[in-house]
Amino acid sequence: MHDAPFSSAAEFRALFDTLPEPDAKAIAGATARNGQLTKPPGSLGRLEDLAIWYAGWRGDARPKIKAPQVLVFAGNHGVCAQGVSAFPAEVTAQMVANFKAGGAAINQLAEAFGARLDVQALALETPTADFTQGPAMDEAGFLSALTAGWHAVDPGADLLVTGEMGIGNTTAAAAVAYALFGGAPEDWVGRGTGVDDAGLANKARVLAEALVANPGAKGDGLEALRCVGGRELAGMAGAMARARVEGIPVILDGFICTATAAALATLSERALDHAVAGHVSAEAGHAALLAKIGKEPLLSLGMRLGEGSGAALAIAVLQGALATHSGMATFAEAGVSDG
Repeated sequence: MHDAPFSSAAEFRALFDTLPEPDAKAIAGATARNGQLTKPPGSLGRLEDLAIWYAGWRGDARPKIKAPQVLVFAGNHGVCAQGVSAFPAEVTAQMVANFKAGGAAINQLAEAFGARLDVQALALETPTADFTQGPAMDEAGFLSALTAGWHAVDPGADLLVTGEMGIGNTTAAAAVAYALFGGAPEDWVGRGTGVDDAGLANKARVLAEALVANPGAKGDGLEALRCVGGRELAGMAGAMARARVEGIPVILDGFICTATAAALATLSERALDHAVAGHVSAEAGHAALLAKIGKEPLLSLGMRLGEGSGAALAIAVLQGALATHSGMATFAEAGVSDG
């Protein structure tokens, strides 16, 4: 295993100063091909844009998805001591076992669309610290999770979905969103695993206390992930960053994944150029987060499971975009008059 190209948060941050661009020649070739396919111009809508976007990141004007990877990161949260979840923390480890046994929704979706599924459980036996009292992680713990995410990406993958599992992590994601974008705590909290109205009010209280205890998290993506996030969010951040450097397109999942992506977006306006939003979830705040990072979701199905499930389903949309782009005949190939 190669060492990660960072050994501190400052070095990780510096990666975003020299990000690679997509391949202009592949984009030009894919755009030209799209204009010659046997269909009226623009008739496949966003599928055409997706195919050209994907071609640019893969450096191939006529690409196919052959090796998609789904990565699920799991972590436990000390903030659960504040009563923010309807489920106990033991469920995280139980669900990791279910992923590994093939029994979860994400297993079925990954298999349906030909994706490799890898699960990374990050120190479940040691929850992060309660971030209403101070930082969730020290720098060493944060770096460990970032590095685990970096190394979890298969450099041979040609598409990446990052998902998560962690009781309490909608609260962590809401705290990250609140730290980055402000507003009122109530703007960002949602029902997560199914808390009631009193539970929502409690989550809002927790967010307010989190920012009092961690003022350095405001407006700083990495400090937000470290201080009020969690190991699985940091793992996803490391994986998304690796994909950006490797030119691997990413499909973002729901609220927790998008909060993580938004944290990276504070490091560079180009940080998420390799990413599309797989879906808009039913979790309160997700649509607002997508608007903040300028991503239009591919699907809207009322999902709020996590695990990477909405993004995994959106693999099919991207596969369809590339099947038509790369597989359709041009007018010349088909012997069809184009006007």
